[in-house]
Amino acid sequence: MAARMAERGMNPQDLERLVTREMPFGKYQGRLIADLPGPYLAWFARKGFPPGEIGRLLALMHELDHNGLASLLLPLRQGGA
Repeated sequence: MAARMAERGMNPQDLERLVTREMPFGKYQGRLIADLPGPYLAWFARKGFPPGEIGRLLALMHELDHNGLASLLLPLRQGGA
């Protein structure tokens, strides 16, 4: 699975980062990226994601949230991988 994800340009470790990295700025500063509300992620999708890792993680979380796949992060939240 990791090889397929890498082929598509996605780093498998990014899923783990979603449940460990905090939002570094804005209204939801300090909240885990995986816990950001859908409308906030959708706002970034409309206005543009910031550059760098944070933008990549926000875009990934938006895709998971928008497609109803956020539950894929549950095993990572519970410490299993």
